[in-house]
Amino acid sequence: MNLDRYDLVVVGTGFASSFFLHRYLQRSRGDLRVLVLERGEINPHPWQLAGGHEAIKRESQRSFGNDTPEKPWHFMLSFGGSSNCWVGNTPRMLPEDFRMRSLYGVAEDWPVGYDELEEYYCDAEEIMAIAGPRDGAPFPRSRPYPQGAHRFSDVDRLFKAAYPDRFFALPTARPTAATSRRPVCCGNGVCTLCPINSKFTIANELGHLYEDPRVTLVTGAQVQGVEVQGGQLVTGVSFTKDGRVHNASGDLVVLGANALFNAHILLQSGLDQPELGGGLVEQVSKTVVVHLDGVDNFQGSTYVTGHGYMLYGGPHRSERAAALIETVNRPELRNERGKWRQILRMRVIYEDLRRPESRVRPSPDNPLRPRVSFAGASPYAQRGMDALEGEMARILAPLPVERFWVDAEPNRTESHILGTTPMGNDPARSVVDRHLVHHAVRNLVVLGGGVFPTAAPANPTLTLSALSLWAADRLAASAAVA
Repeated sequence: MNLDRYDLVVVGTGFASSFFLHRYLQRSRGDLRVLVLERGEINPHPWQLAGGHEAIKRESQRSFGNDTPEKPWHFMLSFGGSSNCWVGNTPRMLPEDFRMRSLYGVAEDWPVGYDELEEYYCDAEEIMAIAGPRDGAPFPRSRPYPQGAHRFSDVDRLFKAAYPDRFFALPTARPTAATSRRPVCCGNGVCTLCPINSKFTIANELGHLYEDPRVTLVTGAQVQGVEVQGGQLVTGVSFTKDGRVHNASGDLVVLGANALFNAHILLQSGLDQPELGGGLVEQVSKTVVVHLDGVDNFQGSTYVTGHGYMLYGGPHRSERAAALIETVNRPELRNERGKWRQILRMRVIYEDLRRPESRVRPSPDNPLRPRVSFAGASPYAQRGMDALEGEMARILAPLPVERFWVDAEPNRTESHILGTTPMGNDPARSVVDRHLVHHAVRNLVVLGGGVFPTAAPANPTLTLSALSLWAADRLAASAAVA
């Protein structure tokens, strides 16, 4: 493959890469030359509906070795990355989530604060056409959500009346009004693969980026490593395609694969650092089922409708994990005559801490295939879950409840992969700086959930997308391409 030198080489086409590319192209001159390397292929939505979606998921799971198979890590190796399989929930992190060490003596402070990211949160919400509440939010906002919230269920309305400042409509990338490229959410509750292509994906809203004449997209390209000169300068990347090894030169290299593969690429490139590859983490959740007395459920207009912050902020975070509550609106019948819809399912999502023994490392028998091991939830998260049953009686007090129970075991996954390339100010305790630039190699950028130094209860996709916009703004300015 004959590849000339590029101004920018981007690895991956998921949220992190695409939001970075969106902003970088906006700020760039007309003769910019960009190469994008995507391991997967372009898989149109109709083909995925016909069965291809499951095939991609199976192939993605074969791309790494899992030493702890009871803990799955979900993602999609396909054009658009995991936008092909996410559910679309898009809360922001709270301001206190960025200051865990300062406020609670736990985990790490982020090197960037909520106030610095707030405008980028707004920009990301506009790109995704997020539907969210107009009656306030648990975090400061400078702009309203682009679209109005989904309809509450009757149970949500009872929660809202009881907790007006701690219960809100869930912000989501499932629209309540049609966009130029997407119809209104159909409310069927099968959101990992939306049947009508309503939920935001890279393909349906940002696919045009890859048709820009400044951009060359190569699919089926698996990046092996970055080429580093003198330990301080990236000169390009090496990748395999069609069974052959190729090289591409670039002045700036951006890694936008997920937290498994970004870490693996850096390790394979000889850029070993104390925190690189360790600290693999995601949130951990438990399910609560409630049998109601005389109140029907499921009048909402999408899969998940409510967000409860009754277990989130507060001094308890010094000792045990905070949690975010989701009320699930997907219909589930109760097997009792006359009480079919008098049931509520909630997902209670706890933050967790990075643990060094949970990690990504190169496989000794296949350098292209990372191996993953997971040590389980931290004691901090476990203490939060242990307190759930006692706290739930108080939280459910405003509802007419016959009985409730908490599932004994946590859910297997939240489908978020975080923490293996953390950001920070100290190179001894982090991999990238506050602008997501590698501490040692200053023309190498690492994006995505791997840069999270903590795993807050909030779903991470909106935050990692905002971080990509933040990084692109600063890199474009420093490169004088604006």
